[in-house]
Amino acid sequence: MPLPPALVALLSTLPADIATDEPSELREYGTDRTRIFEPRPTLLVRPRTSAEVSRVLAGCHAANIPVVPSGGRTGLAGGAVAKNGEVVLSLERMRALGAVDTLGMTLEVEAGATTEAVHQHAEACGLYWPIDFASKGSATVGGNIATNAGGVRVIRYGLTRSWVLGLRVVLADGTTLALNGALEKNNTGIDLRQLFIGSEGILGVITSATLKLTRAPSRLNPTVLLAIPTFGSALRLFEEVRASRFETMAFEYFSDQCMRRVERYRGSNPPFSPRPAHYVLIELEGGTADGELDEWLGGLLSRSLVSDGIIASDSTQRRRLWALREDISEALTATGVLHKNDIALPIARLEAFCGELETLLANGYPSFELCVFGHIGDGNLHINIMKPEVLSVEAFRTKASEVDGALFALVQAHHGSISAEHGIGLLKRPYLHFSRSDDELALMRGLKAVLDPKGILNPEKVLPWGTNETRLAL
Repeated sequence: MPLPPALVALLSTLPADIATDEPSELREYGTDRTRIFEPRPTLLVRPRTSAEVSRVLAGCHAANIPVVPSGGRTGLAGGAVAKNGEVVLSLERMRALGAVDTLGMTLEVEAGATTEAVHQHAEACGLYWPIDFASKGSATVGGNIATNAGGVRVIRYGLTRSWVLGLRVVLADGTTLALNGALEKNNTGIDLRQLFIGSEGILGVITSATLKLTRAPSRLNPTVLLAIPTFGSALRLFEEVRASRFETMAFEYFSDQCMRRVERYRGSNPPFSPRPAHYVLIELEGGTADGELDEWLGGLLSRSLVSDGIIASDSTQRRRLWALREDISEALTATGVLHKNDIALPIARLEAFCGELETLLANGYPSFELCVFGHIGDGNLHINIMKPEVLSVEAFRTKASEVDGALFALVQAHHGSISAEHGIGLLKRPYLHFSRSDDELALMRGLKAVLDPKGILNPEKVLPWGTNETRLAL
């Protein structure tokens, strides 16, 4: 299919190898891990510099061509989907890692660098970037920042925005902003950098960032997998952790339904017999005396807060225990058709919410298998519903969408958020009003209108249709 004249004119100003319309690459780069929408981009553009990103966006802005920014495409909300002939702007060629500033403990990186590459680069200098999750090998820094990613260390270190000092951002018309640099303090008015962190590419394209680093944990205790009888026990256990002498590095929860899916995926045996209904994986920092962790865990067992446990004896066993948690998403996808949700609640509301959710599904959708895991310490639950064999995929999608409305109303009633980590994208756009007021949405649309007046950046994402958004077509 011939390219539209506006794109032909744009490409004539760029290096010859920067773009492709090869069908297999368009399919690969036009979607994310949702795999729900059919990818139909017109062109894939892979610039090597921020200046080339600026030229691409300036040309698309002038010709009213919609653009979908693309990172590692590991999102689960449809935020990187190009389904209406858009240009996909991939930053995968922009992976440069600057020299680590060991005095200021900062690192400048391009947006296409993977999270894992940043970890390795910083660790070689004895420093640490504490944004960590299962997809770190493919997730990119630009995507982390655009979604304000969370992960397994939020309880200790906070979200991505806490570890970003400066940004270089290209606006829809090609204007480039250099925001804050490596400054820890900069009290000179509105912090524009924060507008782009978590905005999912609808306000500008992040091309590089100056990251804040820290020292690696000084005394990390062995990883522990604990068997617990009820979800409420997980919350009681979390209280015990908070009251202990240890600093919590990770506190990960998953149900036995998740564990069974991991075992089916791997062909492995359960870690405990008899098998518990719930599991918690913890990592703790600190403690001063030898045997202090063993003594503390023994106290939990004696009071029946936990029924069994495994303490990793070495790094190999630590990796195996973490794999039980980190393999869940892949195992669920590999062993069935599922519908995912990613929510956040005040920690004090988690137990009541989960009880009401189970009642909701039991009463209205008894054939649905519920697989829940998440980061209890920051209130984030991943709620997965597996398709029963008796339903077609289409019928399952319809019923799962019905559940979404009831689920998000329940989240709203408990003062939570309909998205904790993966953003709004396409999938949660119709439900944003469950977490944001009309006045908030109006302000968001106003920001969009100022920074992207033609609405070319990641169209149809995040914001419900409003007066400041225009449907674009090539």
